[in-house]
Amino acid sequence: MNFEQFQASLSELQPPSELSLALAALWWDAKGNWAKAHQCAQQNETTDHALVHAYLHRKEGNLENADFWYAQAGRPVFSGSLEEEWREIAEGLLQGAK
Repeated sequence: MNFEQFQASLSELQPPSELSLALAALWWDAKGNWAKAHQCAQQNETTDHALVHAYLHRKEGNLENADFWYAQAGRPVFSGSLEEEWREIAEGLLQGAK
């Protein structure tokens, strides 16, 4: 799946079944369901999940918790907009899924 297909899937009621939990978390976030996104992000302890988890806590405004998850992901705190970060993470995860 490419980024455009991922974005198009947001018109559906459920995320595509082939999505990883990290991508499903971003999908739910884009649909406005932060709680479901957070639930998906915390189901695994990979660096991908930690990065999505960091983004979600940054979006929530819990920067202390976000800092912890960025460190777990081995990444610096993102300095751009939330929209830019969402896209960068999604594109990166989709590239890795190929």
